[in-house]
Amino acid sequence: MIAPDLETAIDELQDLVERARVIAPFTGAGISTECGIPDFRSPGGLWTKNRPIPFDEFLAGQEMRDEAWRRRFAMDAPFSAAQPGRGHLALASFYRAGKAPAVITQNIDNLHQSSGISTEHVIELHGNNSYALCLGCGKRYELSWVRREFTAASERAPDCECGGHIKTATISFGQQMPEREMRRAEQLTLDCDLFLAVGSSLVVWPAAGFPQLAKRNGARLVIINREATEFDEIADLVIRQDIGTVLSPFVVH
Repeated sequence: MIAPDLETAIDELQDLVERARVIAPFTGAGISTECGIPDFRSPGGLWTKNRPIPFDEFLAGQEMRDEAWRRRFAMDAPFSAAQPGRGHLALASFYRAGKAPAVITQNIDNLHQSSGISTEHVIELHGNNSYALCLGCGKRYELSWVRREFTAASERAPDCECGGHIKTATISFGQQMPEREMRRAEQLTLDCDLFLAVGSSLVVWPAAGFPQLAKRNGARLVIINREATEFDEIADLVIRQDIGTVLSPFVVH
């Protein structure tokens, strides 16, 4: 059912939340746009300005690694200044109330952690953009260190002391999905009786399969997104309204 107006949408969602035993929140880039972080596919989004650098290209050449880090540091301003929005705070309220054991996210912006959800309960399917990892030995590097080395070497991406390439802790196209996180996301999806998809276009697989899995397992499915998705027809409630406005009544301070 597509909610005909904002008031109806909030009332219907309130009823579903109150009746839910376990909520599985699943978030995409749309939940963070009000925080100043552009999404990927919309007009003016990140991918309209720069083609994503596939993982194999990152591995294959120094030039691509340099370009990847130039792009990351160019995004510093919006990422560093971003604070959790009303959607993040609402989901954090569900978490604190014991309704949502964790949140599944396609986002890399660290805003769920900043909203008060414990890092161990943020299931990051596409990684995290706020630090870096060595692809060889797995050593963690802070971005401040990478920036210093990058700048000192005339914008040449540094490598790890083990010789491995250092990359933001994100999952690029062509890079293997994190097995542990995918298993955790699947388990929460199977445990829930309300699956709440927020701000995701639901087109990136395999992550996009979780709403369908939840529905097949008997859970109610709610989709809150500005644009239509391919799963709207199977959803119990579809809300095509501003995410922050829809979820702000659920924020408990």
